Amino acid sequence: MSLTKVTLRKRLLPSGKITLYLDYYPAVRDPQTNKMSRREYLGIYLSSKPRSQEERELNKEKMITAEGIRAQRELSILRGDLGFIDKETPKQDFLAYYRQNLEGHDQKWIRVYDHFKKYCGGECKMEDITVEFCDGFRDYLLDADQLMHSNRKLSRNSAAGYWSTFRGFLNIAYREHKIKENVNDYLESIDTIDTHRQYLTLEELQALADTQCVSDVLRRASLFSCLTGLRFGDIRDLTWDKITTYPDGGHCLRITTEKTETDASLPITEEAMELCGTPGKGQVFKGFTYALVQRELDGWIKDAGIEKHITFHCFRHTYATLLHENGNSLHTIQNLMIHLHPGTTAQYICNSDALARKAADSLHLQPSRIKRIWSKVRKLFK
Repeated sequence: MSLTKVTLRKRLLPSGKITLYLDYYPAVRDPQTNKMSRREYLGIYLSSKPRSQEERELNKEKMITAEGIRAQRELSILRGDLGFIDKETPKQDFLAYYRQNLEGHDQKWIRVYDHFKKYCGGECKMEDITVEFCDGFRDYLLDADQLMHSNRKLSRNSAAGYWSTFRGFLNIAYREHKIKENVNDYLESIDTIDTHRQYLTLEELQALADTQCVSDVLRRASLFSCLTGLRFGDIRDLTWDKITTYPDGGHCLRITTEKTETDASLPITEEAMELCGTPGKGQVFKGFTYALVQRELDGWIKDAGIEKHITFHCFRHTYATLLHENGNSLHTIQNLMIHLHPGTTAQYICNSDALARKAADSLHLQPSRIKRIWSKVRKLFK
């Protein structure tokens, strides 16, 4: 197969202007339409009879631009990238494509999409996805209000997480040839800041369990998270067919985690099993939604006399910390938390006051043998 040669050519129009186009020989195949293409008009026009030095200079500049495009096309053909032939994809609706890709993803993806839709005013084409446009979305996230609480700003860590999710979607769009340039190569990340990770002490957890909640399913799902360490999405999607019984009669969960798509088998206590309610079919915690958590969790926490700022994810930190306080190894906790790396698990274990006191009390300065002997000698001469 001979290599396609790209030649810059001119064509005189009836208007008297000259249009520039690229001639491909042999012809190249459009990857979208599967049709052969021989010519590409550049939309660059020359004056056929320049009347001034300025017009002649302008013609030269346009020829230099066209020659640059010709060289780029030739290089693209050498690489096997023929996306430049496609004239339809850049005009396609990026938002519609984004919305189609939400299926199968968690609430975080949906919230990022909603923020992006708000940023672009509900209209965005594939060709609009440039470095500058995406940088604008980054700036938007750093100053954006929460979608459900317009009087509250997004935290920097939330903005960082949303930005990372959006960049992940840009990678998908590039791999599927929806956008021509991998803009991620030119985008800066948003650095997170260390925050004090809240958790419930055993006494606070007991107080919460003893406090009435306006939503029974919220109460059961929250306590279930404290006793299993499962994330919100994994509890929401938990179905009865995922709960099985060990040969010894104990119960376990066989799940694929939403966040890391990791298969795992987790033992659960009888107490956790009771929180699931009467065995049946379908969803275990029916009616458990993100909106319910947003609406009712804060009030229940306050009614229990807990003054900390507790989110649903704090229950996962509670699980890891209480396991650690009970003497379980980091490796054991890592397996129960379904973490791929022990460093991730370590971030979930909060430094409790009880552990800090125990660690401090474990250090003692013992008098040296010489000092003990010298003390006895002094007593003999008193």
